[in-house]
Amino acid sequence: MDTASAPDDVRTQRLRPPTVAIVGRPNVGKSALFNRLVGRRLAIVDDTPGVTRDRQYALAEWRGRTFSLVDTGGIDEVPKAGDAIAIETRRQAEIAAREAHVIVFVVDATAGVSPLDDDVTTILRRTRHPVLLVANKAESPRVRLEVPGEFARLGFGEPFVVSAIHGEGTGDLLDAIVERLPAEEAAIADDELAIAIVGQPNVGKSSLLNALLGEERAIVSDVPGTTRDAIDTVLERDGHRLRLIDTAGMRRRPTAHGDIEYYSSLRAINAIARCDVALLVIDAMRGVLGGDRRLAGMILEERKGLIIVANKWDLALAQGAYSQPELAGVIHEQMPFAAFAPVTFLSALTRRRLGSLLPLVQRVAWNLDRRIATARLNGIVRDAVLRHPPPSPGGRPLRIFYAAQPAVHPPLFVFHCNDPKLVQASYVRYLENVLRANEDFEGVPLSLEFRERTRDAAPSGG
Repeated sequence: MDTASAPDDVRTQRLRPPTVAIVGRPNVGKSALFNRLVGRRLAIVDDTPGVTRDRQYALAEWRGRTFSLVDTGGIDEVPKAGDAIAIETRRQAEIAAREAHVIVFVVDATAGVSPLDDDVTTILRRTRHPVLLVANKAESPRVRLEVPGEFARLGFGEPFVVSAIHGEGTGDLLDAIVERLPAEEAAIADDELAIAIVGQPNVGKSSLLNALLGEERAIVSDVPGTTRDAIDTVLERDGHRLRLIDTAGMRRRPTAHGDIEYYSSLRAINAIARCDVALLVIDAMRGVLGGDRRLAGMILEERKGLIIVANKWDLALAQGAYSQPELAGVIHEQMPFAAFAPVTFLSALTRRRLGSLLPLVQRVAWNLDRRIATARLNGIVRDAVLRHPPPSPGGRPLRIFYAAQPAVHPPLFVFHCNDPKLVQASYVRYLENVLRANEDFEGVPLSLEFRERTRDAAPSGG
């Protein structure tokens, strides 16, 4: 691909998404409703009360509006002093309700009003946020008829009657959610490159921000959790506007360390949602931890550019345990799903190797908008299929007729074939590896879609 001229900038607006929290007592189907609204099975669904311990987050979209959807553990009766899990679960839900712009209060249509529903009602009235009462598990006609009268005394108006398992009524609920969302906040300008600095507590995110800015804009402390808000700072570099979004460190169980940890976690998720490239800062002395893998997964799920920043490299270098290539290989082994993400080593405190970071960010941003001409793309795919024909499950071969790249930021490739059901995950990975071998997509997640070719479909030029 010719890199002499910049690709077209088709970057979409990165909005600050409002938050919608799903709350209610245990075992009313909150996780099932969460899965239905986001269209993906992200939360564990189980009939055992208390399965959802930690908050689940996802970006949902409906009628052109995007919002952060938060699934919470059930608000149980006032827990006993020694019941740490119940105390934490209750506080999670209470904090989520206070932070949310819209609250979805889920009740069990088959069980009727419970004393715990009254308890939840008391909590929600203190938030003064819009509350949508949702009567779930309303599969039978008899239950649907009884719902309005049964739950009227809760005082949140007529309930939305839904079946999360079957999807009935969820469209009307989404309409109501979108109607109550606040006006969209200002978007990041299209001529800015938004960079989110994310990572677990005390890995040096604020030190990295200060080093990049060359001045003390954020408080730097050895105490985890010093940075409490997502901080946007815009700087100019070589004629480009860069928006740096600093975030607080993320913990696996945020509320175990107080309410502020939850706010920080949610803001970090929102920062990922509105960035172009995320810098995942890890501690080079500790290596990759479970929380680092979880953050990397979130970044790639939102289809953002990813750079892994191994901070405190000067301390690791002093120990002489690993060379940079060796440590980069270890990091990729521990995060194989992000093996395409570049790893850079630096010290934010001493600014050693800091100068290599922003050029790497620019290269990943360039790759987000990289486009392969249709003729070249089909030549790459044709050669790949000839070298390694797709498997033929059940004796029926997969035939790829042509490919196109209809979108960038991140790149999307569509393969028109005889039957998408014949596509196996291993062959998708093979084709992705071929594309990466032929073009520079370092740091960029690729989306590959397979569609059945229609009679009037034809490859476009390019």
